[in-house]
Amino acid sequence: MSSVKVAVRVRPFNNRETSRDCKCIIEMAGYTTSITNPKLPPNVKDATKSFNFDYSYWSQNPSDPNFASQTMVYRDIGEEMLQHAFEGYNVCIFAYGQTGAGKSYTMMGRQEEEGQEGIIPLICKDLFHRIRSTTSDELQYSVEVSYMEIYCERVRDLLNPKNKGNLRVREHPLLGPYVEDLSKLAVTTYQNIHDLIDEGNKARTVAATNMNETSSRSHAVFTIFFTQKRLDEMTQLTTEKVSKISLVDLAGSERADSTGAKGTRLKEGANINKSLTTLGKVISGLAEMVCMRMIYIYVIKYILMTTIHCVH
Repeated sequence: MSSVKVAVRVRPFNNRETSRDCKCIIEMAGYTTSITNPKLPPNVKDATKSFNFDYSYWSQNPSDPNFASQTMVYRDIGEEMLQHAFEGYNVCIFAYGQTGAGKSYTMMGRQEEEGQEGIIPLICKDLFHRIRSTTSDELQYSVEVSYMEIYCERVRDLLNPKNKGNLRVREHPLLGPYVEDLSKLAVTTYQNIHDLIDEGNKARTVAATNMNETSSRSHAVFTIFFTQKRLDEMTQLTTEKVSKISLVDLAGSERADSTGAKGTRLKEGANINKSLTTLGKVISGLAEMVCMRMIYIYVIKYILMTTIHCVH
């Protein structure tokens, strides 16, 4: 399989778009996503552009028979990534797109509502289900988690919000980049993780813009450190296999004139756009590397930008 996969999801209209009588100009068929330019006549060559992705999720209309639910997205993406983690690989899932596109909903969802949970709580729930069903005298598991946000190029520990300092990113000669002094807490049940996520979300930086009433103004990275300890009965030696699951809810890219950003909001948006541009270059580089076998990355991309999504 390829090391980098891309899934595209279309969300329903929000209240702002509904009040302005917006019209959806996106269609999906199988793995193909098509976008129609409303400014061109229908029969013109470039009026409709089509793109193929690993997955195209139609979540625009809940009553549509092809509607892609939270559970469906998790089954396609989350279950595969969890299986790779059990096999000993590092995996990463992140949501990328414009502000207000539904990234936080896909990644986190609404934990208290049945069927509305996102990829992060579902993958944690499934992880402990598999741990309970496979733990034995020969196979033991341990799980640790960390939760941080990157706000205006400063790293904050969401599991220890009292630490207001800017945490430093270091480079380990064997393990690679890491955040110095970032809290890493041991968990033994899904409820432990649920409580930590809830506390971290309360500490995360959000603000209202013209595009989104609860816009995430920071990139949030929830990381699961998953260790499998296996005892060899013949030699009585214990081997360890460590995997890292990185689940990322990125801040949304934005245009200052669309969001009405001023002052602090404008500065936040500039830093967000700068970091997302850099990230795009990194992902392009990873996709071109033939030797990328040990890290699997899922990109959930959102294409519902107001400039192309609405026809007035």
